[in-house]
This record gives sequence, structure tokens and C-alpha cells, in this order.
Amino acid sequence: MPHDCQDLIGLFAECFALDYNTCLVAGGQEPEYLPATAEQSQHRIIFAHDYFRSALHEVAHWCVAGAERRLLADFGYWYAPDGRDAEQQRTFEQVEVKPQALEWMFCVAAAHPFRVSLDNLSGEETDPGPFQRAVHDQVVRYLDAGLPERPARFIQALTGVYRAGRSLEREEFIAG
Repeated sequence: MPHDCQDLIGLFAECFALDYNTCLVAGGQEPEYLPATAEQSQHRIIFAHDYFRSALHEVAHWCVAGAERRLLADFGYWYAPDGRDAEQQRTFEQVEVKPQALEWMFCVAAAHPFRVSLDNLSGEETDPGPFQRAVHDQVVRYLDAGLPERPARFIQALTGVYRAGRSLEREEFIAG
């Protein structure tokens, strides 16, 4: 099955529009989360261009953010753009473990390729191994302990469309 962002937008709406007043929006130059305002009645998860993986990644961030953070632009998180030094990269990696673990699970659920992203092409070079292991270990924790409600709901929707309902298996997640 082709990976069309419009399908993700529809699945997300089916899963969350009513309960969470949130929509997934394509076409941003950069990904962004914007809470509802007087002018815009829904919270918006805006993903870059029409990139399937960007949509899954931004949904993962939304799934990690708690109720209070979902009232803040970009969930109130710190972000340093590409070009980070080693210390900034370590901080980036600490906050990216859970979102990238969920993104990996979403990718597998959607039968879409995944690769851990250091998101720092022009920054100081660092060893990707520890971050890759941390993301893998978080996936294993989610598989063993169970997922929170929102990511579990989204994975169920994705597997229903892309995997004929077949659940995720630990063997599908190989540490890189």
C-alpha cells in the first residue's frame, strides 16, 4: 500500500479529532505544534512538507506531551537547530528517545522504513551508537510494559490499514 500523508491525516482525525480536538496538517516548512486559539479552534500538529515520516515523528511528539504541554506552542520544549555542539546534541538526544521510539513503532505499524535520526548534519560529530541503543531499549520497554493510550490507539489504526491488523512483534525491532 502506498504511503500517502492524506491517509495519515484521515487516520489521525478518526483517532483523535473528537477526544483531543487536534488535527494533523501537512505542508509546513518546518514541523510545529500550535495549540488552539480564539482564531483557530483546533490544536494543530504541522508536519514538514508532505513527508510521511515527518508526520509520524510529529505525532510521536504529540503522544509524549502531557495535557499541560499540549497547551503550549511546540509543547514548550527546547530545540536547537542543526549545527549543535556535542553538549547540545546530548540534550537533544535525551528528549528524543521516547518520540523516536514511538516513531519507530509507528513506522513498523505502517510498514514504512525507519532510521534513528540525529538531526544534526552540520553539527559536531558524535557517536550515534548510544542514542540508537537508547531508542531501541525504549521500544522494548514499550513492548514489555504496554503503550500509553494515545500511541496504542494510533498504532492500532496504522496496523489496521497497513498490516491487516497484525500486531507489532519484538523481532521487528533490531537494535541498529
